[in-house]
Amino acid sequence: MNQDTYERTWRCAPLLTDGTIHTLVVRVADGVHDRPDAIVLHEELGVIGDRWLWHPKRTVESQVTLMERRVAELLTGPRERWHVPGDNVVVDLDLSKQALPTGARLGAGDVILEITEKPHTGCQKFRARLGDDALRWINERDHRADRLRGVYARVLRGGVLRVGDRLQRR
Repeated sequence: MNQDTYERTWRCAPLLTDGTIHTLVVRVADGVHDRPDAIVLHEELGVIGDRWLWHPKRTVESQVTLMERRVAELLTGPRERWHVPGDNVVVDLDLSKQALPTGARLGAGDVILEITEKPHTGCQKFRARLGDDALRWINERDHRADRLRGVYARVLRGGVLRVGDRLQRR
């Protein structure tokens, strides 16, 4: 797809904001993604088993990544491919700066996440997996506040997230 097609399709897709978690991803190695039905989050370790823990430039501001479901679907196609961008949580939730400013908290069960300031803009891995047009589209100036690439969060209180859980503002 090209950027115009992404834009038209995204604008037509209804924004669901019920917070349903559709896909969970544990990045066990570069390009290797497990898609479990549940993940364990820890205040210091992030997503248990995720390669974030071994990344030399890791910070608590990037412990967990979230991506909006309709963007993942648009960029990758069917649900079994929603892991391709590499985000830990694919969710039906408005991740825009207006809906979730820095410091906003989301929770499900015992888990509490806090949206961080760190921009999530895509990287060379994203470009290699999804192409130049996808990377340019998510990073367009008009989309920066929409956070199409997703958001980073830190774990304030650990616990278990499951596919089907609802992440809600706390």
